[in-house]
Amino acid sequence: MPKLLGLTLVGALLPGVGLIIGGRRRLGAFVLTVFLGLVGLGVYVGLTRRDEVLAAAVVPSRLLQTSILIGVLAMLWIVVIVASHRSLRPATGSAGGRVLGAAFVGLLCFAVAAPSAIGVQTVLAQRTLVQDVFQGQEESKSATRPATVNVKDPWEDRPRLNLLLLGGDDAPDREGVRTDTVIVASIDTKTGNTALISLPRNLTFMPFPADSPLARFYPNGFGKEGLSLDGRLEWMLTAMYQNIPDAHPGILGPSDNEGADVLKESVGEATGLKLDYYLQVNLRSFPEIVDALGGITVNVNERVAMGGVSSSHIPPKEWIEPGPKQHLDGRHALWFARGRYGADDDQRQVRQRCVIKSIVDAADPQTLVTKYKAIAKAGRHLLRTDIPQELLPALVELGLKVKSGTVSNVTLDPEKLRLKYLHPDYKALRETVQTALESAPPPATSTPVAPKPTTTRKPVTATSTPTSPPGPTQDLADACAYHPNGDQPN
Repeated sequence: MPKLLGLTLVGALLPGVGLIIGGRRRLGAFVLTVFLGLVGLGVYVGLTRRDEVLAAAVVPSRLLQTSILIGVLAMLWIVVIVASHRSLRPATGSAGGRVLGAAFVGLLCFAVAAPSAIGVQTVLAQRTLVQDVFQGQEESKSATRPATVNVKDPWEDRPRLNLLLLGGDDAPDREGVRTDTVIVASIDTKTGNTALISLPRNLTFMPFPADSPLARFYPNGFGKEGLSLDGRLEWMLTAMYQNIPDAHPGILGPSDNEGADVLKESVGEATGLKLDYYLQVNLRSFPEIVDALGGITVNVNERVAMGGVSSSHIPPKEWIEPGPKQHLDGRHALWFARGRYGADDDQRQVRQRCVIKSIVDAADPQTLVTKYKAIAKAGRHLLRTDIPQELLPALVELGLKVKSGTVSNVTLDPEKLRLKYLHPDYKALRETVQTALESAPPPATSTPVAPKPTTTRKPVTATSTPTSPPGPTQDLADACAYHPNGDQPN
């Protein structure tokens, strides 16, 4: 019996060997050859075709084929295990031996079936995520994204891909949607180096392109003169997503997300960039994705309030205390990104960029493999975008470059750019962004630096003026390092 069980185990680990030993040599040799060929093919593809495999992981039809293939191979493997044991089992075995052998075979079959079932579920979860979040170019409507997609080489004539990242505060107990987080991610399609540009949520008189239909209604930008501070709240950047589509429904043309199209036009004009696509995060579901990743690790340089209302002098009940390399769950990560009591928008923007970086760092291959079902489920509730399915394989390859590239912050001087005034200097803002993108990002260092640089660069454009602000960039590895300041909110 021990010998029989041992040979059955060998036949399960090396399909075909059990059949050969059991006398079915031709069939066993064929099965073993097929098995070794599949293993060799898998190793070859894994070592030399990784990018193609990852690209295929965002194509729904290939994902469905993969799930079927996993199921079929698992079933064939189980059939080979059973057939091998039957070939090895003596014809005159005892009843107890037969029962023990059957139980051992059942255990081996379960060892094959269980991971295969998990694999099928994971692949189908990925397929559902892709189908729910990303629609085909012809299946969705957008008034602002590129009209066509060059599937073979989408970056052929596009040195940079500009994405608009939005954080919405929609929730069951809130009326309307405010986009408190507005970040432009400008990605170098050759290197993957990424520059993040955060815009304060309280910007007023946000401009529109001259050829936009909205320019007729807001020739001087989205704003009104002579309003009180409270009255300006409905004319700030944070209110554009909701208020402009409500006032002018359908003005930009067919769209699945009019608010996002409005912001793409306005933010693009303000920064001087043509924004290609948007990616909107539902902050209500943000904790779910962080928890699915197993949490994120950040450096906390100042006390961060979890709640509280500064204007009403209502203090928070909880704080995130300063400290290096703090591991935050989803709830704490959301407050780390959004906490505003005792903090200004500049501090919140730095924290938000650090959260983006920490999520990129947390999404390592081991985490994605072991926790992908939860990540995919959270992603279905978290994301909304106009990125078409056809572009996903190329985006996966670009994402690998971003993972190994430099993520930097474009520093905006609020005083020189008049960002906190009623009429910000958008011309100077465009020059700042252009200069920053033309400058090579600094190499990452381990030495913490201050959030605001002490040196400046003169813009290199011919239309620059002496009063235009600089456009330096700062590596987020430095900006998000641990360098606490002594002035802590209380």
